[in-house]
Amino acid sequence: MMTPKVHLCFLALLLHSAAGSGLDGKKVPFENLQLDVQEGTPVPHVLCQFQVNQPGVNAFRLNGEGSDVVKISADGWLYLDKTLDWSINDNYIIAVEALVDDEVAEGPIFVTINVLDVNNHAPYFNQSYYTVLVRENAPAGVPFTRVFASDQDNPATPNAQLMYSLVSQIPNKQNTLLFQVDPNTGEISTTEQGEQLLDARQKILFARGEDRSVDALKEKFNHYCPSPNIPYEQNPFFTCVEKAEMRRTNLDPLEDPDYTLIVKVYDMGGESDTALSGNTRVHIAVQPNLWVNPGPITIQEHLEGSYPQVIAEVQSNEPSAIYRLVQKERELRFPFQINADGQILLTEELDREEKDMYILVVMAEDAYENQVDAPMEIQIVVEDVNDNAPVCENEESVFELQEDEPASSLVGQLSAHDSDEEGTLNSLLSYTIMSQQPSTSPDAFTVDSAGRIQALRSLRRRDHQVYTLDVRVNDPGNKCADRWAPVNLLIAFFPSVYSVVCKVVVKIIDVNNELPVFEKNDYGSYTLPEDADVGQTVLSISASDDDDPDSGSSFIEFHISAGNDDGVFNVETDGSGVGHVVIAKPLDFETSTSYKLKIDARNPEPLMTGLNYGAESTAFASVTVTDVDEVPEFSMDVLDVAVPENITKGSVLVHVQAKDPEGKEIRFTMEGDAKGWLQLDAATGQITTKEKLDRETLETLELTVTAYEKDNPEKFAERVVSVRLLDVNDNIPKLKETYAFMCLKKVEPVIIRAQDADSPPFSQPFTFTLAYGKKSHNWELKTIDGTTAKLILKKTPTEERTFSLPINIKDNAGMGVTQSVEVQVCTCTELGYCYVAPAEHGYKFGMGATIGLIAGVLVFCGLILVCAAKRSTKDKKNDEEVETDALM
Repeated sequence: MMTPKVHLCFLALLLHSAAGSGLDGKKVPFENLQLDVQEGTPVPHVLCQFQVNQPGVNAFRLNGEGSDVVKISADGWLYLDKTLDWSINDNYIIAVEALVDDEVAEGPIFVTINVLDVNNHAPYFNQSYYTVLVRENAPAGVPFTRVFASDQDNPATPNAQLMYSLVSQIPNKQNTLLFQVDPNTGEISTTEQGEQLLDARQKILFARGEDRSVDALKEKFNHYCPSPNIPYEQNPFFTCVEKAEMRRTNLDPLEDPDYTLIVKVYDMGGESDTALSGNTRVHIAVQPNLWVNPGPITIQEHLEGSYPQVIAEVQSNEPSAIYRLVQKERELRFPFQINADGQILLTEELDREEKDMYILVVMAEDAYENQVDAPMEIQIVVEDVNDNAPVCENEESVFELQEDEPASSLVGQLSAHDSDEEGTLNSLLSYTIMSQQPSTSPDAFTVDSAGRIQALRSLRRRDHQVYTLDVRVNDPGNKCADRWAPVNLLIAFFPSVYSVVCKVVVKIIDVNNELPVFEKNDYGSYTLPEDADVGQTVLSISASDDDDPDSGSSFIEFHISAGNDDGVFNVETDGSGVGHVVIAKPLDFETSTSYKLKIDARNPEPLMTGLNYGAESTAFASVTVTDVDEVPEFSMDVLDVAVPENITKGSVLVHVQAKDPEGKEIRFTMEGDAKGWLQLDAATGQITTKEKLDRETLETLELTVTAYEKDNPEKFAERVVSVRLLDVNDNIPKLKETYAFMCLKKVEPVIIRAQDADSPPFSQPFTFTLAYGKKSHNWELKTIDGTTAKLILKKTPTEERTFSLPINIKDNAGMGVTQSVEVQVCTCTELGYCYVAPAEHGYKFGMGATIGLIAGVLVFCGLILVCAAKRSTKDKKNDEEVETDALM
């Protein structure tokens, strides 16, 4: 069957007159066609004319869907007879047959007509008007209803792409839109202005379960507007309220809407001037929203009165709602409840210092625990009262003040705190010095409102070394202060409630007005050998200070201020005035032969203003270093060398370097070369190879190199040189065993194993293959792991025989050779070993027979040599193609 071809026909209108008209169209072969025709095309409309190659065709016949829409003339003109409508059918498939005298001469072929949609249907809403209820203060952007429109045009084209638009809002006070419509979905919600301005009609408030009849309304009216002399029916105020309440109760959004919206829908996405449209009305009635958050609610801590107490009330929009209270924070203590009328109750006193805020979540649900209003979060803020006394941070605060400090000098900051709310009067503290010991006239100290203690005058240590102060810290008063008595009386009667007394100790410390003085300024000269031990004491020094003992002013520190190159010396002291000059680093005669040390005595406390350190606080000492014949010194403590094992004979492995501190000539010796592979140049310290190295024999050589003075070998030093040999691929994998056997009656694979003296990556895993790269009919070789393989005899043997199998084994780097494995197929004993027949007695020949036998053997060998010579002239290729017995 031929593949249908798609042809495009030039479409033309078939015009009729009273006398009729001819047909005009494109001639096409009589093959399958696919045509695109726009809906609404006027009829009759020529599609095409079929050109039939079959002679004698005098008629055509149509079958299938659309045969009533499309017609064909006797001479093959295909034309529309009815107007197409995409919404009724979007395609037709018609079978066409060519006839010769009512007999099918050709076909059928199939004509597919695709109806192209045009924008000839206007969009329409599924309702001509909508009625909607919305709560006042509905959140902006949250849909509360939706309008929906349809379009009969093709949904896959812009003809059915709809866009919604809000045309008008009635009423529209101050030209402010309270509503908005989503252009894509038709969802209607409030605007931000609508959320703020949308109000329901005024109503009469009824309690939960309260009668809402006219009689109840009259009672409420009497309460607010008593008029006993006017009947309710004649009172215009009552009748007005009654009508308004009845109107609100029986609110019909269609008959009496608060707002009417005109919403329009456009096709073509609303982006074309030729877009079609439809409209609808949305009647909106605004309902009051009783579900209003009463928070945040402020409750004073330790609130007096009986509990539980009503602290707030909520009311659901659903009169029969059931209220439930949930704590947002999972606390063990939750002192709140809610009753059936929506009243929130506090069940016990609150303590702000324990928790300063609670978050309650109020749920309004129906009898099936379905939410009828959104959950409401209410904040409960606990208000502070003055119920905590001040507390001293330290049981005793100790401050130091240097003597002769000027008046108003800061002594210290007294720290106290109050647990009441920070930043309020309840935690605002005041400070008062109640007593001073020893007492002075006038007082020596003052304290300000922030707790800063200052000296009122200069103080001398010789007058008093320590002062003790009692400082009272109090807050404004407790919760009873304004009702009982002034603060000063409350402090007297209830000191633990309002105040606390903090202990303060002020120590007057000595001013540093005396200099440290050395017992002597020149400690002479000292001689040390350069190999003297580090930490050895060179000399002791001493200084005194007349300032007050046990104070920072009399504490003496020693510093070497000059002559101590590289910090070779240090002074150790405990501050009592005695110091010890010690060796801090090794001495070196070759670096420095003498030191002239300048040592200063200093106090950690600064000197009194105007006083400076002088010569009496400085001492000198000279140190002479004598030379000592020292051992040679290596440039490195440990030498590690790594070289490949195939390094060329005579190559330099390492150059060991050492020198003598005195510059004397040195020589080198070496120990630890057990294999005799290396040699050492005694004069230069250069180590070279004299034999071939082998890592597989010894991987690491631990050498001990000794450097010694040529003229005094007793002065020597030793260092370790570690030479590590790096592996190279200088070994091939080798078979561990070259013989194996198989039992004739029970043939099992032979396991072959190989090993390589190299280390990775020059050893395993190995590659096992039969030699010459040929496939054997009898044998198969399979690798088991990196070092083993199994040899399988594929055919069952019929007789005892010995095979010699060439196997190529290569290491991980591809290095290897072909090796031979001899496999004997034999009759086995019950223990699984090859059976060997007992030895038989041989015949002994005489001398003549023996000579004749030898001559015969020699003649036979000669014949063999002649044959071998002839065969040697043949092509070597024949030799390569000959397969061993094992592979045949």
